[in-house]
This record gives sequence, C-alpha cells and structure tokens, in this order.
Amino acid sequence: MGNADLQIMVLNGWAASPHAWDLCAFMRASAGRNPVLYSYIDQLDGLPERAFEEGGRFLVVGWSMGGSTALRLACCYPNQIAGLVLIAATPRMMEERETGWRGMSPMRLEALRRGLELTHGQGFFGIPEGRPNPYIVDSPENLERGLKYLREIDVRESLVSTFGGGCAFPVHIFQSEHDGIVRSANVAYLQQIFPKSDVTLIPGSEHALTIAIPEAIDAAVAKTVS
Repeated sequence: MGNADLQIMVLNGWAASPHAWDLCAFMRASAGRNPVLYSYIDQLDGLPERAFEEGGRFLVVGWSMGGSTALRLACCYPNQIAGLVLIAATPRMMEERETGWRGMSPMRLEALRRGLELTHGQGFFGIPEGRPNPYIVDSPENLERGLKYLREIDVRESLVSTFGGGCAFPVHIFQSEHDGIVRSANVAYLQQIFPKSDVTLIPGSEHALTIAIPEAIDAAVAKTVS
C-alpha cells in the first residue's frame, strides 16, 4: 500500500507549547500534507483516538509524554500505523525499584512540577541558546491530569502482546544518552519490541530533542512519507 492516504499525527509533551516544534520543517509542509499537532490535553481527552476511529493510516510522531501516547496508540490501532517516530519516548515513565526498571523517581516528577511553577514557563530542561522555549504554564487542573498520566502510564504488556512477532511499519527512535526524565536504558527495551528500529542516541542530557535535533527528526519523517 502506498503513502498517498497517510496522515501525520504529532503528539506533544506534557506542559509543552506548540513552539516546541517550530524548528521542524515537516510541521510546515511534508509532501503536501498538513501534520496535526495534539497537545497533552488533547491526548488526555482522547482526541487522537477519535482521529484513528475516523479511519486512515498515520505516521505518529511523539515526544516525551507524546511518545508514550504514540506507543499506546500503536497497540490499539496497529493496522493503521504507517510508522512511528519516537522522541524521548518510553512505555513506562516511572521507575520500579523492585523490577529494576529505569525511570523517573517520584521525587524527580515532583521536582518537574515544582520547577514549572517556579519558572513560570521559562523552561528548566536546558534550552539550547537561541532556540524556542517549548514550555508553558497551564491550568493547575490540567497539569495534574498530565502528572497522573505520567505516573500511571505503562504499555509494556500491551507492546509485548501486540508486537511480540514484530511489526510491518518503520520505527525511528531518538534518545539522549543521559536524559534524566526518560532514561536511555529504555531504548534497549524498545529495540526488543521493534528489533528493526532505527535508533539514534544523542550525546548529552537534552530532553527537548524537538528543538535540539530538528533536522534529524525531519529526515525520519521524510523517509517514512516518501
């Protein structure tokens, strides 16, 4: 099947502004397509699911919380996935000391929440100089809804049951080597699920990869839609 009917779905991170994607050229035009960006609130409200239920094939591009949502959608609608571009994505955000799963501690998650309040949306992940700031302050209610999602999301079992035999679509994975929010150890897990995935490890600890490596993300999208 060709890619003429392919739609590009972009899933933003928790508490992130649409400006997080300003440097990605594919957001402006991609083979005549108009990518649709879903905020973390849209994700919590189930808008991506509604788009899938209306039909069509999707290249899903997800960053951070949006990456977790992308994995969840892939499990729910595997036959409609044309490709995944996973950016600092993980099936399980929080650590599990009893199993050795590498993730965020509850203390770090609380620090993110408090840090966003204290900086009033000015960013606290080390924004590259001269690049747009992707972080905003949202309503306390929606921020807490997002934090609850981050605490509870776990699609590992669904990934194994859905893709234990592999997948027919391309998967691109971008991950910082020392990201303190989404741990690089998660990449090994995703490679087990998607053994033919194209993995790019980025030196340093940058979490906002959409503004740190936009050209590489553009290339991954272009490779899938071509």
